[in-house]
Amino acid sequence: MPHRKSCKILATLGPASDAPSRIRSLAMTGVDSFRLNFSHGSHDEHRKRFENIREAEKATGKSLPILADMQGPKIRVGVLNGDEQVLRYGDQLKLVCDDHSTEDAVLPIPHPELFDALKPGDMMMLDDGLIRLTLTQNSGQSARAKVEVPGKLTNKKGINIPGRRLPIAALTDKDRTDLAFALENKADYIALSFVQTAKDVREAREIIGNRAGIVSKIEKPSAMDEIEEIIAASDAVMVARGDLGVELPLEQVPIAQRRIIRLARRAGKPVIVATQMLQSMVDSPTPTRAEASDTASAVYLGADAVMLSAESAVGRHPEATVAIMSRIIEAVEQDEFYWEEIYNGLGRAEANSPGAVSVSARHTVDLLGCKAVLASTKTGGTAFAISRERPRAPILGVTPDPAAARRISLAWGVEAVVAPDYANFEELTAHARDIARQKAGVSGGDTILLTAGIPMGVKGGTNLMKVITID
Repeated sequence: MPHRKSCKILATLGPASDAPSRIRSLAMTGVDSFRLNFSHGSHDEHRKRFENIREAEKATGKSLPILADMQGPKIRVGVLNGDEQVLRYGDQLKLVCDDHSTEDAVLPIPHPELFDALKPGDMMMLDDGLIRLTLTQNSGQSARAKVEVPGKLTNKKGINIPGRRLPIAALTDKDRTDLAFALENKADYIALSFVQTAKDVREAREIIGNRAGIVSKIEKPSAMDEIEEIIAASDAVMVARGDLGVELPLEQVPIAQRRIIRLARRAGKPVIVATQMLQSMVDSPTPTRAEASDTASAVYLGADAVMLSAESAVGRHPEATVAIMSRIIEAVEQDEFYWEEIYNGLGRAEANSPGAVSVSARHTVDLLGCKAVLASTKTGGTAFAISRERPRAPILGVTPDPAAARRISLAWGVEAVVAPDYANFEELTAHARDIARQKAGVSGGDTILLTAGIPMGVKGGTNLMKVITID
């Protein structure tokens, strides 16, 4: 049977990829999950994407989780005089708390909380760091700044303040409206942008409940101060290297990425690496060698998923990009050095029955050469626990719940199987061989591993492991 990739591919939908035929093609080429970016597009456009993804599920037989990515409290410049301003080195600018300006050298910033937090000496990064200012004065309602790195500034460009924690909520009014829409359309994961503290995640949890998983996007350095608490409060995390790379020195981004991945893996939470993975393929039919190495590095570190943004949303070669990313993942996972790296620093599993069974499952797969692990799971917890241990065999997450099937499909190595709610362990065992034959391609003489809980259907009750030989 050909190698199947364990690290997942998450693709952003946009004008280049949201046609029904294109979504099906991407899923067949290697996409495992789709991201809807609520910074762009209307609710009508996103509703159609929800429908097209669900149709692609039926056509391909794959569980395809949908991640609804909230815009978050992105601080932006307002409308400039003439819609653009050329800022030269040494220029003295006036900053006003307003949504527009009719004067040159006056930057409108419609965010009073920013003026409350800024102090003289603070650096302001505009347009993803292409323009830099240093604040010289702040009266509370207006401020002054000096241009340190010049450039042309246009309307609505983003503002970052490195090293300053801003007193703003993780969910804006727009986010709350978008969140209600996403939950109504049964999004599987909600991505929170610009998370700064674990409190941000807990406040979102009060709204979301268990209707969707929460992915915390780590894109502000202040989040690194509470990174373990944020991971604990989240269902998954994303290393969002775009804004993180603006506020952190560039040389610190790979270090932060490695730390986030390792902590998320130890906690058994899926971790996604995002932004500019194969950026040149927005236009080019092939990536640079550096981009291929960057993607491979994320896989070597043990990421559960790597994400495509503009490459699949507006790029000229969406399928080719996915195909190349799949090839990179598969090549890494066939390297013996990859498995050495995967098990370094994994840490101890949780001291409970599912944790013990998951660790035992990995060792049993190594010892017996099992061709598949079947994880019987009601809510997905067992599949996530086994995925944490990274066994060298496909993980088939067997569940009666389609929503749980989609959610576990984001985890490393897991292929979801929606099956009947078996009445007892004997009935499950009787069907395990057929499931393994159909989904993992096992044949006579192969062994598989079955994990479950007795009594059946109890959340967190995994307490049993059985080795089965295929007749």
